[in-house]
Amino acid sequence: MKYVAGIDVGTSGVKCIIVGENGKVAASQTRTYPVSNPKPGWSEQNPADWWAGTCAAMKAAVEQSGVKASDIAGVSYSGQMHGLVALDESFHVIRPAILWNDQRTEKECEEIIAAAGGLEGLLSYTNNTMLTGYTGGKIVWLKKNEPENYAKMRYFMMPKDYIRFLMTGRICTDVSDASGTGLFDVEKRVWSDKLIGILGLDRAVFPEALESDETAGTVTGQAAALTGLPEGLPAYAGGGDAVIQTTGMGIVKEGTIGFIIGTSGVVSMALDGFGKNAGGKVQFFCNNDKAKWQAFGCQLSSGGSMEWFKNTFHENDSFKVIDAAAAKSPAGSNGVIFLPYLSGERAPHPDPYARGVFYGLSVTTNRGDMARAVMEGVTFGLRETYELILSSKPGMKPADVVSSGGAAKSPIWRQIQADIMGLPVKTLIGAAEGGAYGAAVVAGVGAGLWRSIEHAAEMLTVETVTQPIPENVEIYNKILANYSGLYEDLKDRFRKTAY
Repeated sequence: MKYVAGIDVGTSGVKCIIVGENGKVAASQTRTYPVSNPKPGWSEQNPADWWAGTCAAMKAAVEQSGVKASDIAGVSYSGQMHGLVALDESFHVIRPAILWNDQRTEKECEEIIAAAGGLEGLLSYTNNTMLTGYTGGKIVWLKKNEPENYAKMRYFMMPKDYIRFLMTGRICTDVSDASGTGLFDVEKRVWSDKLIGILGLDRAVFPEALESDETAGTVTGQAAALTGLPEGLPAYAGGGDAVIQTTGMGIVKEGTIGFIIGTSGVVSMALDGFGKNAGGKVQFFCNNDKAKWQAFGCQLSSGGSMEWFKNTFHENDSFKVIDAAAAKSPAGSNGVIFLPYLSGERAPHPDPYARGVFYGLSVTTNRGDMARAVMEGVTFGLRETYELILSSKPGMKPADVVSSGGAAKSPIWRQIQADIMGLPVKTLIGAAEGGAYGAAVVAGVGAGLWRSIEHAAEMLTVETVTQPIPENVEIYNKILANYSGLYEDLKDRFRKTAY
């Protein structure tokens, strides 16, 4: 049997897996690393930590699998999107990587939109607005605020691309990750040279953009020794995590909705053809399938909100303890509503000033109510983004939701998702491996193990199905309007009290 390797360079850690051509995961290893927040709203990491974690996790995965190196047919990559990894002429990292959830670039984003001729002008170049998390704003910020580092920069790439570079020596990205820079012509699947010129950026620093299953080099002897992968192994371009995670979830046909609730949260749907992103309300990226696109929205603090809640109120408890407490609270959390804007927000409200809120606390409120409110608040926000995606496809009626990430492991949170969405929620075997499994799928398609991404998706089997509870659906439909109204009531206050 042949196997492929998948690598996912996440925010909290890197996951490396080995997958057989039967679709089963033979090994999975994760290594964690820290995030630095040097100022409020800033988020950075040391790329060397990604590499150390990748080498350790991949070597352990190869050993765990017991697979012969000669039986591994390819490797591919997933990773946190929008990060800026700047390299000098000697391929050394110039400064810590600026991450996807960094909020420092609001002014730069406004300047980019204005330079492009306003929102409609920008959409004509990229089909996306310029969000504070996107790489484009980071490059302009670097040029303005760290001119000495900008002058040194000869290449830039996103996090997964840096790991691929260290494994192969080739500088490139893929079309899905490139879409998340805000400087990419998503319709034509090429860099928007006109926009890059308008902004006065150096086109020479932009990496080549490949389709996800294209060969992007081979594993070097040095990388092979560090990772346990065979020298000369084909490496495929891969994809940004918000897109390739859905590939690993089987979200490859138009009309199926995917929820990914990890540190951030993503609502996503594959599209069979290009479409205009009216008002730039969602994100419209290239799909890992070269004939498709992807519409989605990203919530910045999804599982991250629950992680914060655990660290703050349940430091010595497991998530199972939190789940049990939340399960004792009724739908609606006894009147408590949580707004999950701990790191600002991207979708459905692109607002770097937004902040987290507990609303409706009383003397009877307990930690179980608050835990459930966090789960509900995250899911309400995802539903708002879901409604925006559907507004671009009038008449479409998805039949179910495929859920993955940490929230998919929680029975109570799966039930909350089903009840707030009013749709059955499925989890799939393999999808729990997230972007790493999607990367393995892309590697398998590139290596010829599977005919296509859709063919690979057929291997995924249903693990759980959670049906909505009608009375809870009714309760949540009533609460949704109040939830949405809270942001509208507070958005000006967020800006006035920003620090």
